[in-house]
Amino acid sequence: QMQLVESGGGLVQTGGSLRLSCATSGPPFLGYSMGWFRQPPGKDRVFLAAITWSGGSTVYADSVKGRFTISRDNAKNTVYLQMNSLKPEDTAVYYCAARFGAALPTAQSLVAYWGQGAQVTVSS
Repeated sequence: QMQLVESGGGLVQTGGSLRLSCATSGPPFLGYSMGWFRQPPGKDRVFLAAITWSGGSTVYADSVKGRFTISRDNAKNTVYLQMNSLKPEDTAVYYCAARFGAALPTAQSLVAYWGQGAQVTVSS
């Protein structure tokens, strides 16, 4: 079973940047496609970004395209989410997600493992 631990959340002003990290352990990281989701207060968890095991392909939700960048370091078993130009509506708990194989984890039903979540708060 894979364990995922997010870090890097916090409080930032509008227009600022944060980088989330998700460190994994357990099964070989190379076999997993990775993703990020978020859950705003009182709302459903939604997909943000995903990356294939090689890092060669990425996909983004329209709401974050051009502002957020997903990447991975297979040597460190870690996936990242660089978040720029943050807005108050980006305030949410951010979750790292993993799915074995080539299919990208673009929906909750496709995720095999979840992290515990990291709070991101963007002040206006």
